[in-house]
Amino acid sequence: METPALSFVIPLKNEQATLGELFTRIESSVRALGKSFEVIFIDDGSDDESWSVIRSLADGSSAVRGIRFRRNLGKAAALSAGFKAARGKVVFTMDADLQDDPQEIGRFLEKLEEGYDIVSGWKRTRHDPWHKVLPSRIFNSMLSRMSRTRLHDHNCGFKCYSARVVKEVALYGEMHRMIPALGSIRGFRSAEIEVLHHPRRFGRSKYGLERFLRGFMDMLTVSFLQNYRERPLHLIGGMAVASGIFGALLLALTLTPFSSAAAVTPLSIAGGCLLASSVPLLALGFIAELMVSHSAGQSAPLPIVEELPARREPALTPVPSVMDRVREFPSQTGRQLSLANGGSRS
Repeated sequence: METPALSFVIPLKNEQATLGELFTRIESSVRALGKSFEVIFIDDGSDDESWSVIRSLADGSSAVRGIRFRRNLGKAAALSAGFKAARGKVVFTMDADLQDDPQEIGRFLEKLEEGYDIVSGWKRTRHDPWHKVLPSRIFNSMLSRMSRTRLHDHNCGFKCYSARVVKEVALYGEMHRMIPALGSIRGFRSAEIEVLHHPRRFGRSKYGLERFLRGFMDMLTVSFLQNYRERPLHLIGGMAVASGIFGALLLALTLTPFSSAAAVTPLSIAGGCLLASSVPLLALGFIAELMVSHSAGQSAPLPIVEELPARREPALTPVPSVMDRVREFPSQTGRQLSLANGGSRS
């Protein structure tokens, strides 16, 4: 089976009305570029006829592949399944609602060829209600600062990756929005291009305002992973030391003549609690360090792209085989016998 140049990973739920048109648009755009391709639809627990449409498309084209979940698992799980199945050297992700325009595929590839590993779409002009656009822009601004990955639109589902990115970055929970930030931990470079954003014609959005709260929690997770993934004691131990020092200061304050009798009890309780909490915090930091140390040998390989000069193994002196020694034995024995019998006589 020929390995495709491009893989399109498309998670979906209840998008039966859009799938046929979406595939036709992708096929038209990719054929114009002269690229081979595959489209992987991941049905994330649809309860409409989406899977029947995918099956029909697969019957009509060898470029269509399908993955069906028994129940809804979320976009991160769907993308993870699609990434594992993708065979292309370049992997695209798109939403299935026809708001992403496949005509932009060529521009993504041009940007990727400039030396980037991830190219993200930027929906500068969005056709969504203001109560979705405003929180999204606030979220993107905060995430760019905390993750040190400067993008205007981390949430855009229209992205392009080199194959090594999707094979190295592990997705779980709702981390699909954080792929560029997670990729930066592995040393991958990100860029973005402005893309067209079409109004939604079918169905309705699957996301509500509650996703921004979950996104904020994921943002904190990414920030922690970037800064303390391999040295958790620096964070937890710092908290333990700060707690111990502040607690000791409060206890010392109770011994000064400046503290009133009414303040001694609450200060003593607060200081004692802070000082006592520093011990389990410090222990927790050491346990985290032990876990990191134990898993260091099983972690993902270092992000080495190339190595110069090429490492050469030291030459080994060949060890004589048993047969070589046997062949040498008669000559040595003959020489010894001739010497025993007088050898050469002068």
